[in-house]
Amino acid sequence: MAAVIKSLFKPKPIGDWLDHDSGHGHGPNGVATYKKALTWVDLTGIGIGAIIGAGIFTLTGRAANLNAGPAITISYIIAGVVCVFAAFNYAELASMIPISGSAYTYTYATLGEFVAWIIGWDLMLEYIVGAAGVAVGWAGYVEYFLHEASGGSINFDKNWSNSPVIWNEDTQAFEVTGAYINVAALVGTLAMTAILASGVKLSAYVVNVFVVIKVIVVLMFIFAGIKWANPANYQPFTPYGFEGVFNGAIIVFFAYIGFDAVSTTAQEARNPKTDLPIGIIASLGICTVLYIATCLVLTSLLPYNQIPLKASVAAAFVLAGGPSWFGVVLAFGALAGLTSVMMVTLLGQPRIFQAMANDGLFPQIFAKISPKSGVPVFTTWFSGIICAILAAVLPIDILANLTSVGTLFAFFVVSVAIPILRWREPERERGFKIPGGFIGSLIFSIISCGLIIVLLVFGGTASTVIRVFVWLAIGLVVYFAFGFRYSKLRHPEKWGIASTSVAEEYAEKK
Repeated sequence: MAAVIKSLFKPKPIGDWLDHDSGHGHGPNGVATYKKALTWVDLTGIGIGAIIGAGIFTLTGRAANLNAGPAITISYIIAGVVCVFAAFNYAELASMIPISGSAYTYTYATLGEFVAWIIGWDLMLEYIVGAAGVAVGWAGYVEYFLHEASGGSINFDKNWSNSPVIWNEDTQAFEVTGAYINVAALVGTLAMTAILASGVKLSAYVVNVFVVIKVIVVLMFIFAGIKWANPANYQPFTPYGFEGVFNGAIIVFFAYIGFDAVSTTAQEARNPKTDLPIGIIASLGICTVLYIATCLVLTSLLPYNQIPLKASVAAAFVLAGGPSWFGVVLAFGALAGLTSVMMVTLLGQPRIFQAMANDGLFPQIFAKISPKSGVPVFTTWFSGIICAILAAVLPIDILANLTSVGTLFAFFVVSVAIPILRWREPERERGFKIPGGFIGSLIFSIISCGLIIVLLVFGGTASTVIRVFVWLAIGLVVYFAFGFRYSKLRHPEKWGIASTSVAEEYAEKK
């Protein structure tokens, strides 16, 4: 029993991943691998594409109205500080282990297979569930855009544009709305999945186009909104008190999720050791500035309790006195932003599935990469279909809160991984380093973990935390039913690997 428990926490040597990928589109024995197609510009675009979306265009208004009031700006700053520490952790690990899999890969290299599985399973909350939450916000803007652009002649049937259930925090129970499914969210998710399945370079091009559009539109909102700003709307600044500010921080933390998606494309970066850190840190910094400016303008347009819950940015601008045509432009920009977030988020999840399958923790069909498109087609469609179903039946608040808490858990483990790898492999090359040596990384890790705990304690709800742990419990059942029995690290003989290291075996075959 002791030997079994020890094997669960045995870390996978970093060399096993690095030797498995040749970097030229083919791995050992000619098996197709990812194509090196992404530059630092692409990676920064992917980061911005993943970050600016549902948070700024939808959740900001909801959180200001229902949770934090004008102090939603402070909520964004709190969430942003947590993400800054996480971003530096991800940057170092991504430059050290430029392999797809994100937090899953980093955990496997430090805390072993069992914890890595938990994180890999948890990341589904960030990517699949997160993309579903964005899809719901996207559908709301589709409805607003078509209605306003047509002069009110196009109207969606509420039974086919809303989720069939909502969550009542007061009664701690789901309530039936009478709607059937959210058709726009379902169809939009499947359409974007089809684009992603066609190849990563095409996807990066599409994402970058949408990134340019939405950044321009956000800047237009900020500068145009100043004309209708009323500082009196900032009062009362904290109508829901200290607790409301932290509740808002948990909600808008969803808005920052995405910079870590850059690390999932590590094997597709041309120069990952330098381009990955640039993409991660630059995208987070640009988005933080835009977020704070947008919050200040949005909460100055209307009293906090009058900010619309749906299509918040565009609708609030028009209600404050802005021209309706400009509201249509803002809605179009929001659609571009939400589209890019959905695409980038759905881009990340298949690569985590693929990384886990390469380690034997998922069936091998999840590891297969198309030689033609250079992407894992099956896992892309698998992720997209699950996301589409969730988006069609669940409301955005449930999806966003699940995503935020699940992602904070992953960030916590990544923060722990930094000093462990500094101590275990101090000589391994790192394209980016947190300053201060081992002591500096340890202090950085402690601060990062402390901030995450504070945010969860003061901002998280019991119902959301319970849902996350139920999801993780389901994951443990799946692990012991399959991954435990077929792990390449624990059972190399089942995969025809005779040596103790997968890297050594690959070297022998070469």
